[in-house]
Amino acid sequence: MGMTPNQMDGIVPVLSQDSFEKLESIMYRKHVERGNCLFWEGDAADKMFFIFEGRVRTTKTSDSGRTLTLYLHQKGDLIGQMDPFQESQHSFTAEVTEDAKVGVIQRKDLEVLLWQHSDLALEFMKWMGLMHRLTQTKFRDLMMFGKTGALCSLLIRLSNSYGKEKDGGIYISLKINNTEMADMIGATRESVNRMLSDLKKEDVIAYKDGHFIIHNLRYLQDVCHCENCPKEVCRM
Repeated sequence: MGMTPNQMDGIVPVLSQDSFEKLESIMYRKHVERGNCLFWEGDAADKMFFIFEGRVRTTKTSDSGRTLTLYLHQKGDLIGQMDPFQESQHSFTAEVTEDAKVGVIQRKDLEVLLWQHSDLALEFMKWMGLMHRLTQTKFRDLMMFGKTGALCSLLIRLSNSYGKEKDGGIYISLKINNTEMADMIGATRESVNRMLSDLKKEDVIAYKDGHFIIHNLRYLQDVCHCENCPKEVCRM
C-alpha cells in the first residue's frame, strides 16, 4: 500500500503518488534492528534504502579515527548514493539507531525504472538537487561561522526536524546528548558543554529530562547568519 505525501517527509513530498508507487514496486521490505548497519563506508553502492519506520544516522570516519555524524534520517528518507559510475562505493556508514523497517532498492532496478518513466526521473532529479543543497548548507555551517555558529545551526535544524511548540518554547522531542552534538559539528564534547552553558545563561535554551527547549530562536538565527532556508533543506 502506497504512502501519501503528507504522511512522510524526505523524498515523498517531492514525488507524486503515482511516482512513489512505482518506486515502491521495486522495493523489498526488510526489518533491521537497532545497532546494525545498512551499509558500511567502502561497501559497493549497489542499493538504496527507503525508511518506512525507525531512524538511521549516516557517519563519516576521518583518518584519525574521529566519527562525524552527517545526517539523522527518519521515516520517509531515502538513503544511498546514485552515482554515474557503475562501481562506486559508499562514502559513509548508515547505522540504525532505532529499530527500522526499510525498503531495499537495487540500483539496477532503479536505473531501469528511471529510464522507463521520465516523470519519475525528473522528480528524482529534484530530490537529488535538494539533497545536494542540504549537504552544501551543512558544510557552510561547519566552515563559515565557527563552532558556535555550527552549534546554533544544529539547534535550529533539530527544531525543524523534531521541534514542537510547547509552553512558549520549541520542545525538541529527540533525546540527544552533548557528545552526539559534538560529533555533528566536529567539535569536542568539552567545547559543546561550554557553548551550551553560555546559551543557557542567556536564556536562549533550556535542557530538561534529556530534551532541549529553545526559548529564543531569533538569537540562534542571528549567530549562524540564518538564510531562512526552507525546512526541507534546514533539517537533520
